[in-house]
Amino acid sequence: MRSLETDVLVVGGGLGGVAAALAALRGGHSVVLSEEYSWLGGQLTSQAVPMDEHTWVEQFGVTASYRSLRDGIREYYRRSYPLVERARADHHLNPGAGLVSRLCAEPRVGVAVIDAMLAPHLATGRLTLVQPARPVSAEVEGDRVRSVTVERTDGERVVIGARYVLDATELGDLLPLTGTEYVTGFESRNDTGEPSAPEEAQPDNQQAFSWCFVVDHVDGDHTVDRPHDYDAWRTLQPEFWGAPMISLTGPDPRTLETVTRSFNPLVDDDPFDRVADQRANAGDRELWTFRRIVARKNFESGFYPSDVVLVNWPMIDYLGGTLPDNPDADSHLAASKRQSLSMLYWLQTEAPRPDGGTGWPGLRLRGDITGTDDGLAMAPYIRESRRIRAEYTVVENDLSVAVRGHARPATYPDSVGVGMYRIDLHPSTGGDNYIDVASAPFEIPLGALLPQRMENLLPANKNVGTTHITNGAFRLHPVEWNIGEAAGWLAAFCLDRATGPRAVRNTPALLEEFQTLLTARGVEVHWPDVTGY
Repeated sequence: MRSLETDVLVVGGGLGGVAAALAALRGGHSVVLSEEYSWLGGQLTSQAVPMDEHTWVEQFGVTASYRSLRDGIREYYRRSYPLVERARADHHLNPGAGLVSRLCAEPRVGVAVIDAMLAPHLATGRLTLVQPARPVSAEVEGDRVRSVTVERTDGERVVIGARYVLDATELGDLLPLTGTEYVTGFESRNDTGEPSAPEEAQPDNQQAFSWCFVVDHVDGDHTVDRPHDYDAWRTLQPEFWGAPMISLTGPDPRTLETVTRSFNPLVDDDPFDRVADQRANAGDRELWTFRRIVARKNFESGFYPSDVVLVNWPMIDYLGGTLPDNPDADSHLAASKRQSLSMLYWLQTEAPRPDGGTGWPGLRLRGDITGTDDGLAMAPYIRESRRIRAEYTVVENDLSVAVRGHARPATYPDSVGVGMYRIDLHPSTGGDNYIDVASAPFEIPLGALLPQRMENLLPANKNVGTTHITNGAFRLHPVEWNIGEAAGWLAAFCLDRATGPRAVRNTPALLEEFQTLLTARGVEVHWPDVTGY
């Protein structure tokens, strides 16, 4: 067993964890960053999901360091890939021309850019990476975490002592290990006052997670082995779905009407026209282009034999069980993989084609792009985590346009960042259909980053003070990054001033100083005063 000591320990190397580590390092402090998987970047990389962002992302509404990540991805393509000239010259280059985002790219490029952002700090010795490793225990004295023990895949355990501990894991893994108070699933309407909440709390009713995968379409037969329980997945039909899940038919997230999407790997579109379609709300009705991460026409002729597409569709949302605090979590993870492989097998063998035939055997699973032997993403795509019982919990009434009566930004006096996304809840393990609520641009209150009791443990991912409902707006890439960055700067600020996070929030002079620091470091703590909200 090995021991390390550091100023700031960040457990979890997703987007929030990377942002937290960078902030604390830039604040002049030593950092140990541990991560369960061999890639840093979480939902962007090991989970393989391209950036989900708001309408104004190219102009404002994200931190400077998050913008550096986006710019770095684009520059990596310009520097290393044979782009056609108009793609290379496009200031807002979208390599995949996917409709879900203004920046759809391969996960490995995100890894490369994140590694480059951290490389100078590794060179100085102030950053130590412990990877791959997962947390297994913690030493706690009263309301303070003294150390966290992580276990590497080879069985070695590393005890890491730190003055501040940031939980940036995907499921809030440090919360039970440290005895930090937290909630899971649906809170009750009596607890939160939210109109979309149930009468009674439902802690095991959580958003579906998904095991994503990447495909292209080339010559030959690339059909995967038929999953042994394919027939069960092929006939699975939740009451509210309107069709078997393994199909192209299912509920529309906003209207809940049953719709049938199209899927055509032979789409021969112009990436620039498709980007224009995105502005016109083309939506996800054509699945091949919706989450495309490589548009072959953005690259020199013949460089890519096909577009490359990420499959993160409703049909692979796993509804069979939850992950946090569940002794059967491993079996649910395995079942989620089989559901995804069943979807792929159906696409290869049964999916309707425009020519009247069935099946696309040329679909090829691209595990080389996701960095795995089984062809799926390295990690499951997690939408909902354990969440701290916070000094302030953001509720639906704070964000909902319908409740508030307007779409102007939701503000807080202790803001440490901004975000924007609809309250977007996928179907849940409790049998709920989509919950989709129009929400206003929002600020991120510092109170949502402060556990009610613990003094030196801070959330740095989706485990902040939100509810099951408002998590739907906070869970996407730029907000997770902003949360982590704010937590990292908060730890550095408290170390420099020998104070605590609670004092920062509750002392006007300290709060103003901290917000001024964030602003100077490129964190937008307020939305600009513009029309169009």
